[in-house]
This record gives sequence, structure tokens and C-alpha cells, in this order.
Amino acid sequence: MTFQALLVEKGGDGAVSASVQEIDDARLPDGDVTVAVEYSTLNYKDGLCINGKGGLVRSFPHVPGVDFAGTVEASDDPRYRPGDRVVLTGWRVGEIWWGGFATRAKVKADWLVPLPDELSTRQAMAIGTAGLTSMLSVIALEKAGLSPLKGEVLVTGAAGGVGSVGVALLARLGYSVAAVTGRPDAAGYLRQLGAETIVDRSELSEANSRPLESERWAGAIDAVGGDMLARVLKQTKYGGAVAAVGLAAGAAVPSFTVIPFLLRGVSLLGIDSVMRPYDQRVDAWNRIAADLPMEKLEAMVVEHRLSDLPELANRILEGKVKGRIVIDVNA
Repeated sequence: MTFQALLVEKGGDGAVSASVQEIDDARLPDGDVTVAVEYSTLNYKDGLCINGKGGLVRSFPHVPGVDFAGTVEASDDPRYRPGDRVVLTGWRVGEIWWGGFATRAKVKADWLVPLPDELSTRQAMAIGTAGLTSMLSVIALEKAGLSPLKGEVLVTGAAGGVGSVGVALLARLGYSVAAVTGRPDAAGYLRQLGAETIVDRSELSEANSRPLESERWAGAIDAVGGDMLARVLKQTKYGGAVAAVGLAAGAAVPSFTVIPFLLRGVSLLGIDSVMRPYDQRVDAWNRIAADLPMEKLEAMVVEHRLSDLPELANRILEGKVKGRIVIDVNA
């Protein structure tokens, strides 16, 4: 038997290329569960893997795709049976393990999560790692004491995957949401998702040397990092919290001091979804099924095929992707 996949290869000259190919099942990695993949999605990491950047792919040829959803075909693990619908995000799948840009995948059972009955496999990939990360951020902020009564919540990188789902989730839960974007044409899109205020990226992207700024945000989900994260922390209200989920503007925060922690009791919450334990993943997916407005989710989605991925990979690395890209691997 064979399956179709986007195969990334490295030539003798070190050049990396990607193309859709027919691959023999015998080349699938060892694993407990074989899944007939129905949908995948595109994340920033996928853009890096398809282009051979960032050192994420250690062995070529390689099938990227850090997320997928589909139906179990075969299982050596009693937790899963043929016909079960499952979703996978993280665990370095698509980086060091063959991933979801394929019509078939073979993985360890521990990495899978049963898909809630309320969600289709397409919706699961409209959510993907980005949506799971957003939900984990909301849960962490709630545990830190955030509630709609505390005030406005900021979402940076709001037109991206994590930000889009974050805006929709927070709005559905009753929060007043301010969305940061550098794209003027994204304002209408963000308001449709539930943002009440649009903040131009230029207002927060430049560093300043002040240890504190006027208190404004009760909490925040930050997908940008760098000087923007510093500015957000300086503007967070007493006792507020910021969930850090990304580094689009860089990993370093040179303009920051510990003063917001010491004088305002602000919390910085690190959010990891890649190695998140199974029970927390299940809880987060169940919360997504209950709390994410599916009609707004659909407004974020643009659907593509496997053959579109090389071009899409370049676009996401250039910051030109809005919302959620869903890949119909069988199209």
C-alpha cells in the first residue's frame, strides 16, 4: 500500500525542496497506531520545516506537519480501535517524527487524544496547535485570577492563528478584548471575532526605558515576545497576568526589568503545548468544544491542498498568513 505525502528532501548541495509524492507504507516510522489522516493545518514551525530552517528537521527525507486529525486504521494499543476519531498536536511530530502532511501517519498512542464528539476532524485542524495553545493560555490566566470583571484583556499578534482563536475564545467567555495587529485590513476581521478595540502594533512595538507604564490590561495573551512583551508587562494592572506563547518579534526582551513583578505583582505565565501531559490536553480540547464559537472559527479558515504547502510555508514565515489554514490532505 502507498500513501500521498509532502516529502521534504535535501540535495547533495544542501538545498531543500518539497513536493507531493506517493510513498510506500513500509517507510512509515514505527508506532502503535496508524491513522488515516483527513486534515492537517499550517503552523509557523511547519514553515520552518518545509524550508529546512531552524534546525527542526534532523533527518531527510522528511514528512512535516505538526498537527493532524483523522480516523484510526489500525492499533496495537487497547486505548484505540479502528474507526476512532483522533487528533494529534505536538510531541515533535512533524519535526523529528513524520507528521500530518500525508494521507497516512503512524505514531505512538500516548501522543493521541480522542476527538470530542462535538468537533469534526476539519474543525479540529481549524483549531490545531494554535487553538490548543490559546485555550491553554485562557485556562492559565483563569487560574491566575483573571475574570471578565477585572478589565480589558490584550491579545498580541491577533490576526495570526493563536491570536485569532484567542480573541474568539475570550470574547465568547465575556471578556472585553483588545487586539493588536500591524495590518490595517485585519481590523474588520478581528471585530468579527469579538475584539472591541483594535490596537495598532506601532503603539507597543517600540522599546522604552521606563520600568512601568500606566496600568491598562487585566491580562494578556502574547504571541510576539521581544519588546512588545516588555511593553505589555509594564502596562499590566496590579495582580494581572500575561501568558507568553510565542516569539515572532524575538526571544530576547532587552527593554524589560523585574519591576512589574515586584511593584505590581504581575505574573508571567509560560505556555507550552508541545509536551503538555495527556490529561491537560483532554481538558483543553473539551473546553474548546464547549467554549469556542464554531461560527467564528469558520470565519478564520482558508482551505488548501498538500500541493499548496511550499508556497504557504514561505507566506507564513513572511507573516502574510491570516487566521487558520486547513489542509485537506485528500484533496
